[in-house]
Amino acid sequence: MLTLNLPNYKPKVTQRNGKNFIFDPLRRKEVALTPEEWVRQCFVNYLIVEKNYPRELVANEVTVSLNHQSKRCDTVVYNRYIEPLAIVEYKAPTVSITQEVFEQIARYNLVLRVNYLIVSNGLEHYCCRLHYETATCEYLKEIPDYHTLTVSSH
Repeated sequence: MLTLNLPNYKPKVTQRNGKNFIFDPLRRKEVALTPEEWVRQCFVNYLIVEKNYPRELVANEVTVSLNHQSKRCDTVVYNRYIEPLAIVEYKAPTVSITQEVFEQIARYNLVLRVNYLIVSNGLEHYCCRLHYETATCEYLKEIPDYHTLTVSSH
């Protein structure tokens, strides 16, 4: 797979019937190894290993109901009370991070109302902190560690 702008990660990859699969430790199952899934697995590993996000408080493919339609958030990070803190949206490395991508994640946030929105294509990563009291959005220089997420959510 393509080298990403993330720490090295050696996931469990298998091949069946000419197709590659990657083991997702959060969902505890093998899933098709698409470019977007490669980004997801490498980014989640980065959050857990480098940013100290507790594995048990990170979930992949979280379903939300938006305007009576089921939508899936790529990754949601929770606090110890299982309240959502951040939504992460992934794109394949060949997909540019555009305003449209942020609009997609913002729609999911209509349901979850998190303080952090994170978008990554594995090469570029963006994080913004939402300030509901002033209706503003602050783009951060880096992805915050888990402690920062929990402290700023109060």
